[in-house]
Amino acid sequence: MITASNLTQTYQSGDRALTVLHDVNLTIAPRAFVAIVGPSGSGKTTLLGLLAGLDRPTRGTVILDGTDLAGLDEDARASFRAGNVGFVFQSFQLIPTLTALENVLVPLELRPGGLRNGDDDTARALLAHVGLGDRLDHYPTQLSGGEQQRVGLARAFAARPKILFADEPTGSLDSETGAGIIDLMFELNREAGTTMVLVTHDPALASRTDRVIRLAAGTVVADERA
Repeated sequence: MITASNLTQTYQSGDRALTVLHDVNLTIAPRAFVAIVGPSGSGKTTLLGLLAGLDRPTRGTVILDGTDLAGLDEDARASFRAGNVGFVFQSFQLIPTLTALENVLVPLELRPGGLRNGDDDTARALLAHVGLGDRLDHYPTQLSGGEQQRVGLARAFAARPKILFADEPTGSLDSETGAGIIDLMFELNREAGTTMVLVTHDPALASRTDRVIRLAAGTVVADERA
């Protein structure tokens, strides 16, 4: 489902070049649930952004579901992500002027062709599935942090993505609420067969996944499979 080859990312700051990823190579199978772990500054979020097609690498290639992202321009990559990729952010990233239901409908509107018959029912069903069936018309400011993250999770699954990326999805939540979010992610992974790639600092969470990829100083130092 995901293949990264010789993935390198270097940022230029004045006369200095900072390389945050060094020749990373990995393959992730369909339906897998993979955790990427490592200390702060090890390149986890950078790697996630490259795998998701949010950024372009300085060197190397990323192939998602048979598509080489290097061969796509910005518009084509955005269109590919809209149809194939979901993303869950630590900071929720909900649109404050939209209700929970409207936020979940956003990725469906962004697909080629826009909204379709039944999309409203899909969004309502997803919100009900994450325990927010009675919060459809609430705005983000009217929801707790855990509720906002559940809206974000429902939104990420709305277009039935083949691959879901999550960047510290429980980092802004208390332990009990965070555990509930992770349980939902595992449940949706089983039900939809979505490939999951998760960045986390939580060793207990990482231990629940199928595979743990450890980064240090921008390189893969361990690849542990359950």
